[in-house]
Amino acid sequence: MAKKYNLLIVDDEETLRELLEGELAESEEFDVDVAVDGGEAINKIQAKVYDVILLDIRMPRVSGIEVLKFVQEYSPTTQVIILTNYADVKTAIQTIKMGAYDFLAKPYDIDELFNTIHRAIERKQLFIDNKLMKNELTRKAGNFELIGKSPLFLKLVESATRFAESDSFVLIQGASGTGKELIANLIHRRSARNNRPFVAVNCASIPDTLLESELFGHEKGAFTNAVATKQGLVEVANGGTLFLDEVGDISPAIQPKLLRFLETGEFRRVGGTNLLTVDVRVLSATNKDLREEVHAGRFREDLLYRLNAITLRMPLLRERKEDIPILSEFFLRRKAKTKNLKKLTPPALRLLMEYEWPGNVRELEHVLEGAILLSTGDEIEEVDLSMYFHRPERPAASPASPAIASQTDEEGNEGSLEDVERLHIERMLREHNYSRTKTADALGISKKTLYLKIKRYGLKVGE
Repeated sequence: MAKKYNLLIVDDEETLRELLEGELAESEEFDVDVAVDGGEAINKIQAKVYDVILLDIRMPRVSGIEVLKFVQEYSPTTQVIILTNYADVKTAIQTIKMGAYDFLAKPYDIDELFNTIHRAIERKQLFIDNKLMKNELTRKAGNFELIGKSPLFLKLVESATRFAESDSFVLIQGASGTGKELIANLIHRRSARNNRPFVAVNCASIPDTLLESELFGHEKGAFTNAVATKQGLVEVANGGTLFLDEVGDISPAIQPKLLRFLETGEFRRVGGTNLLTVDVRVLSATNKDLREEVHAGRFREDLLYRLNAITLRMPLLRERKEDIPILSEFFLRRKAKTKNLKKLTPPALRLLMEYEWPGNVRELEHVLEGAILLSTGDEIEEVDLSMYFHRPERPAASPASPAIASQTDEEGNEGSLEDVERLHIERMLREHNYSRTKTADALGISKKTLYLKIKRYGLKVGE
């Protein structure tokens, strides 16, 4: 069953409050809490993340307007529907301008109320999607395709699908480029949480000083640039799945706070004193041997045990070489700029099959992307892979014109190869946040070779 949405009813009129609670609690969609006044509402909002709040505008001591202002600052993704006996245009415009989603007059039409709540939830999801899109521009969002037919790969997918049915934490282990995030996405989409957010956090790309704030949020004034309260990604993921990519890179300073969160679902924003509670399933991934990290004193043993209730191991591409032809066909189709798809010649495919692929599936994708640019016809030949596999250069087109052919080989083919290689390395550096180790792994070359190429092409390596 899908995860329920958290609703809070705030109304000082007991009869109407109980009527609303009874109607909404009957639905399997919602977990319903109530508050009898604005002060109690604020206390509840500080302890729990709500999807929608039904808020009476006229209450003694702490008014609905004050509660709305608090929600806008403290929990901006929460949607507020104003309830009032005074359905005047002035009040409606005022609350909507302040950020309320909608405005309903008492007595309520139940169907209209349900429809309004559903629209508010859709608005919240759109807000979250936009937030995540801004945070994850460098990630390949929306690419959920899992390609393969090898026994190892099919067993992995079957295991992931089976584990999706539980709410257990899953640790996905595998080298860079094996598709760990795709498996995490599969688990989320096959789970009961599939109607709620999937939030991915690349722990290796966020500095230690910012990771705690990114995960748990911060209060206004918590540090120099904290000009407003910010919800953390654990709040954004409430009810859904939090994916901690490269979890082995989390610093020892953050690990105890993450462990407490995993054990209790409770956390404090940076600079805050209130305990908040959310309900998320945590999936994590790493390309490190976490047991070795534990022995080296870089990773907490109790955190490892908490993360790996279930462990999935991603196969290397060289362990599933029978998938290379269909993976290649998929990438060639996806990277095609025209309707005419390029195909691999048998010798070119044989070359791909013989290679060991230290950068795994991601490296295969980038090799084919470069080969598409280098190839001149409808087929990708061995020579189009020469940048990666050091095969002989393409033979001259016409033996009758040796001078022209030589000039083309030396200035055209060699120059274009260098241009493609330079652009490819630049793109890979950006994708890996200018980490030379990760870029070298993805390219399938040593760090020394990468360093020499950076010097040769005069590449910038970030700020």
